[in-house]
Amino acid sequence: MHQYWFFIGDFPIRAYGTLFALAFIVGVGVSLYFAKAEGHPEYMDVFMDLAPLLLISGIVGARFWQVFFFDWEFYRVNPGEIIAVWHGGLSIQGGVVGALIGGVIYVWRKKLPFWNLADIAAPGLMLAQSVGRDANLMNGDAFGGPTGGDFGILYPLGTIARDTFGNQPLWPAEVWEGQVDVIIFALLVMLKLRKWPTGVIFLLYVVFYNLARFFLESLRGDSPRFLFNWTAAQWSSMAAVGIGLILLIWRVWKHKKSRPQEL
Repeated sequence: MHQYWFFIGDFPIRAYGTLFALAFIVGVGVSLYFAKAEGHPEYMDVFMDLAPLLLISGIVGARFWQVFFFDWEFYRVNPGEIIAVWHGGLSIQGGVVGALIGGVIYVWRKKLPFWNLADIAAPGLMLAQSVGRDANLMNGDAFGGPTGGDFGILYPLGTIARDTFGNQPLWPAEVWEGQVDVIIFALLVMLKLRKWPTGVIFLLYVVFYNLARFFLESLRGDSPRFLFNWTAAQWSSMAAVGIGLILLIWRVWKHKKSRPQEL
């Protein structure tokens, strides 16, 4: 893993930033593909207009989540690091929440069908998160705790993981999460082969991802733990799963209620 690809003079080209940008491009590109493939080419322009807003609101949400929910003890004594997003520290959960808030405001003002757009965007969002975990790996953050054996990742000097645990093998938490994200992406694509009530694909993304995140988070070594020895991300995941399931039941119920009754 390398934190820097190369330098232009004294200016570093960071692996984290370039992979983060790639994740965003992949997410938008997949969404554009599904908008066209599913017979909604008019939504392609919507996604292109939405992209800058989602990027900005996602970064703001990701940093806010990381600073105030996940690692406030560090940032409280290092306030100058709060805006240093190039050092890493962008919460995926916060990024999704931030982008969701920005997207909801946009589609509400434009009177666009939120659930249709969310279903189209869900697979791209999931694949983008997988690429984002590659950025974490290259940067040496979002790391696991010590494995207690010879198995695991040995992070190089200069990474937060190495500074935290020294020369110990750590669980490949971010690697496994990136792999699980690809599996969820494939499941969402397969589910798109049949017709579902609007909103179901997006809400399944919310439930699948956060369930996986909850269990994989038990391997993490970079987060403080609270009640039940859960991290902040585990609490966020359980809340998201609960909300996702409630909304999923509501969408299915509403769809059945709107169908004409058979005599």
